[in-house]
Amino acid sequence: MILESAPLDVIPGREAEFEAAFAQALPIIASMPGCRSCRLERCIERPARYLLLVEWETLEHHTEGFRGSPEYQQWKALLHHFYDPFPMVEHYECVMRA
Repeated sequence: MILESAPLDVIPGREAEFEAAFAQALPIIASMPGCRSCRLERCIERPARYLLLVEWETLEHHTEGFRGSPEYQQWKALLHHFYDPFPMVEHYECVMRA
């Protein structure tokens, strides 16, 4: 399992609009092959910052499958215009768990 982590800095004042767009985008990513879960967290100290966490079966399910799909173009059209700056996405693999 791979964990995708993306801190999302939304243009201040557009948080409600972003959340509405994300509600439309969530079923897109959730339906993709290899997507185990997806969640969006909002920062308490900085309300225009969100954290996107997606669990993928493999890295390729995200980097090749999702990003290479027509569905990604829908995701991009719904969300990418809200970010400033554009997010840096990182991928993690579990080292240990209790």
